[in-house]
Amino acid sequence: MTNRNFHKIAVLMGGRSAEREVSLSSGRGVVAALREEGFDAHPLDPGDNPGQQLFEAKPDAVFNALHGRFGEDGTVQGLLELMRIPYTHSGVLSSAIAMHKERTKDIYRAAGLPVVKSIVVDRQQAAASHLMEPPYVVKPVNEGSSVGIFIIRKGNNRPPAELGSDTWNLSNEMMVEEFVPGRELTVAVMGDRALGVTEITTELAFYDYEAKYAPGGSKHILPAQIPFGAAEEAMELAVGAHKALGCRGVTRTDFRYDDTGSKHRMILLETNTQPGMTPTSLVPEQAALVGMSYAKLCRWIVEDASCDR
Repeated sequence: MTNRNFHKIAVLMGGRSAEREVSLSSGRGVVAALREEGFDAHPLDPGDNPGQQLFEAKPDAVFNALHGRFGEDGTVQGLLELMRIPYTHSGVLSSAIAMHKERTKDIYRAAGLPVVKSIVVDRQQAAASHLMEPPYVVKPVNEGSSVGIFIIRKGNNRPPAELGSDTWNLSNEMMVEEFVPGRELTVAVMGDRALGVTEITTELAFYDYEAKYAPGGSKHILPAQIPFGAAEEAMELAVGAHKALGCRGVTRTDFRYDDTGSKHRMILLETNTQPGMTPTSLVPEQAALVGMSYAKLCRWIVEDASCDR
């Protein structure tokens, strides 16, 4: 059920995760779009006391445009629940689970959704020796936007030394998982509806942080030029992941589509509970594909806000 009585909206943006700059970009776009739609929208960059900031702001609802830790992991959702401020996107539990890549896979497996083998180890273990036959992927279990990801390819003598460095400032828990060849796909889900399938290509080594957010870093092919049956499967799996995790509002699920052999396979990677809303983001593009402007998408997300999510 939508709520059309919200007027004053606090847009949470920035924060202190590794994705701060992306969140600021998302937030600026959302503030402008909501004002275009007639809302009294205000940016709010949470500092050391976000509860006090929210208390003083007294919004009717919060548009959560934070990305990464402390914004997408259930923590700020818990604060908003305690303060009884309606907010957008997924709730405490689903946000916390989806932010932890291995817990997400546990839910996927229980729901019968296709994933590949993976283990979680300390980063020093991941740096010391191959824990899986290359090629494989090493990534922090609780970061987004491809922050801190390494692909270890056949012929690499050892994992990247950066993993064991004293300057490492990401999670000490790392996921090691089988590398899936093929194509990078993503599907946005809005409520209980999949919007479309985008294929992402890049001239860089892989679809990393720079490829995602730098102008020209990647190319989005929408709709993806894949067989109709594969597109249908991806959309069904994205809705299945959204529901299995108990998500709300808008999510985006990422896939690898392995069409390199005689038997094709669709593999789920992760579900983003607060997808980017930047000028190069994927969800606004998929919304436009079904006839919804960026501003109308922001309106829908706000009107979907509630407590007890």
